[in-house]
Amino acid sequence: MKELQYLNKFFIKYKYRFLLGIVITFAAQIFSLFTPQLVGDSIKSIEEYTRNTQEISIGTAKSLLVKNIILILVTTLISGFFTFLMRQTLIVMSRYVEFDLKNEIYNHYQILSQSFYKQNRTGDLMNRISEDVSKVRMYVGPAVMYSLNTLVRFTMVIIYMYNISPKLTLYSLLPLPLLSYGIFKISSEINKRSGIFQANLSTLSSFAQEMFSGIRVIKAYAIEKQKEKEFTDLTEDSRNKFMNLAIVNSLFGPLMILLIGLSNLVVIYVGGMMYINGDIPDIGIIAQFILYINMLTWPVASLGWVSSLVQEAEASQKRINEFLHTEPEITNKTNQHFDIKGNIHFENVSFIYPDTQIRALNNVSFQIKPGETLAILGKTGSGKSTLLSLISRLYDIETGKISIDNVRIDQINLNDLRNAISVVPQDAFLFSDSIENNIKFGNENATEEEVIQAAKLAAVHENILHFKNGYQTILGERGITLSGGQKQRVSIARALIKKAPILLLDDCLSAVDTETEEQILGNLNTFSQDLTTIIVSHRVSSAKNASQIIILDEGKIIQQGTHNQLLAVEGYYKDLYFKQLAEKEII
Repeated sequence: MKELQYLNKFFIKYKYRFLLGIVITFAAQIFSLFTPQLVGDSIKSIEEYTRNTQEISIGTAKSLLVKNIILILVTTLISGFFTFLMRQTLIVMSRYVEFDLKNEIYNHYQILSQSFYKQNRTGDLMNRISEDVSKVRMYVGPAVMYSLNTLVRFTMVIIYMYNISPKLTLYSLLPLPLLSYGIFKISSEINKRSGIFQANLSTLSSFAQEMFSGIRVIKAYAIEKQKEKEFTDLTEDSRNKFMNLAIVNSLFGPLMILLIGLSNLVVIYVGGMMYINGDIPDIGIIAQFILYINMLTWPVASLGWVSSLVQEAEASQKRINEFLHTEPEITNKTNQHFDIKGNIHFENVSFIYPDTQIRALNNVSFQIKPGETLAILGKTGSGKSTLLSLISRLYDIETGKISIDNVRIDQINLNDLRNAISVVPQDAFLFSDSIENNIKFGNENATEEEVIQAAKLAAVHENILHFKNGYQTILGERGITLSGGQKQRVSIARALIKKAPILLLDDCLSAVDTETEEQILGNLNTFSQDLTTIIVSHRVSSAKNASQIIILDEGKIIQQGTHNQLLAVEGYYKDLYFKQLAEKEII
């Protein structure tokens, strides 16, 4: 139960609803206890009538039976009504807890660092916020409700039984120690097998998510049969693990029924002997005890189910806690508002990726002011994208200094920093929503005119108009409806509509043709006159109009200057320029 202690704060939050549920549970059980008493009184009256037919008239006996039947119906209805209220109170509370827990997990996911998402698969993240939370809800709702119900009913029924006949009560409850031992042993095994099954379910979810996301690659390589076999193997393994869990779960029901049956046999035999010996005054007490024992049937049987729910919930909460206790590597060190202008300064910055220990940047220094454009070129893996990630503070550097407007980047309010940056990533990601909403993702309050203007700047407006539903066209997952170039341009429009003082473009024109590239760059030159712009590219055409250009190689700056300055010296930039110029002439 250690892992489930995390949920205590929710019980405190909803304490009034929880306490009301307890009161209603007591009320429901009080009214349910009238039935055995009334049945016992009815049998007693019948017994007295058969013994004393001269003293008690048949009319009196009938009226007493009718009265008891009516009382049984009334008290049963009242008990049922309170049971309904109990479910509405406690089960609804569990839905509130489920809502809060899912939001807490989702919000925590959002603040975790990039390295966390590199180490964990999407399917596993989804499984913990869905399947695992559902298991936990079953503990907060049904498990807690039936535990309260069982505790209250057990306490009240045993008190009633003891007041009638302590000896018969003791005998009828003899099987309970066996029940406790059985529950303990089976629960331990359930906890173990439930954890294994949930972990396997995460693996299955991750595999399915990856296959559906990469379905185009699977079809292109014609490996559907291979992936189908892998999925079948995973589902077979998952089924086996679930069956192992189900086998243990299935032991509870027969065990409960056996022990309750033994209790009934004890009541019939011991009670019968006590009645014969005159230790109990009437036979109605035996019937009353049988009803009391059977009233305990479901609570006792539910102990197994509740124990199973608790064990499964603890296994799931343990998996949830693993993520909730993961501390983000990037934290906001100040809540003070900071108005960012866009003066970016790198001083001898070096960076090593913490998960792979790869040195991405080595002693990099440059400065760029508002209104200027910096172009970064270099081979694949030279550190270009890493540099942009550091400006957005997706990672913290180990040596050197990054400052914006003469303030260290880690001393700037993280929300202010990222709100001041528009990023067009290398891998354009679009949501399964309309094109308009994808563009407005950069500014939810943007008008229709602003959306169209941003699309025109990104040279995608005409393409959008050719779609049947225009800007209301719903995109497939990850924007699969659009071509690579269209996705990049919609992503550019999304960044431009934000109108942030810093604009980061990470090789975002690689999928567009040269003519469209020149159109977009021309629009950007006009749009970004007051912005700090950094362009990462493999093309000289994207860099030639920049205020300054740096060439990275294995994380180091090997060349730095303007277009004309770099063309005047031998090196990477000049070689790349003439190579791409020659390719353009050939085309």
